[in-house]
Amino acid sequence: MVALLDEADRYAQKGRPERAVATLERALRIEPRNAQLWHRLARVRFQQGQFEQVVNLAARSNSLAGNDTRLRAANWRLIGTARQRLGDESGAQKAFVKARQYQP
Repeated sequence: MVALLDEADRYAQKGRPERAVATLERALRIEPRNAQLWHRLARVRFQQGQFEQVVNLAARSNSLAGNDTRLRAANWRLIGTARQRLGDESGAQKAFVKARQYQP
């Protein structure tokens, strides 16, 4: 799994988000309940400007994150930023408040 994550990160950093998405989707077929994978996919979709998908993917990650407060906070920040890009300032502010609830 680590190899797939590294591969996806390399593709994302090299400006090849479509390859990063394919790699992450392959990893998700192996571990569909891995919250970190859903978060990483959300980040790549953000890079691609697919903000509605970002909100859905980060929410999916949160539903699987359990007690991982760092991941939950990161997801809520990502949701907030995506909602800003979608013009939903109220929704963005609510997400940022949620993010702060999970920060130590």
